[in-house]
Amino acid sequence: MRKFHRKKGPRKLFLKTLAHNLIMKGRIETTEAKAKGIRPIVEKAMTLAKKNNLASLRLLLARFTKDSAGKLFYDLAPKYKDRNSGYLRILKISGNRKRDAATKVLIEFV
Repeated sequence: MRKFHRKKGPRKLFLKTLAHNLIMKGRIETTEAKAKGIRPIVEKAMTLAKKNNLASLRLLLARFTKDSAGKLFYDLAPKYKDRNSGYLRILKISGNRKRDAATKVLIEFV
């Protein structure tokens, strides 16, 4: 697990916010480490949303905001119902970030 130089509480909020932005926008540009950190969170949430029952909706609402849980459950899960896994792709972008030379990537839904 990547820690991102944060303690447990701030790290969970950081990953939750990144996942929310990815779900709402469909694609975000971020660093490679952050993209690899949120990929399992969003993919497990998508698998949960595909079950299409009340219990999975309540679990999504407990883990994400109301907007992102609703979009995941009602909009994205039906789109990926025939897909078993691999809902996200990570594409490397040319050039690194200037201040620390971190590799930039684009993470998006397939």
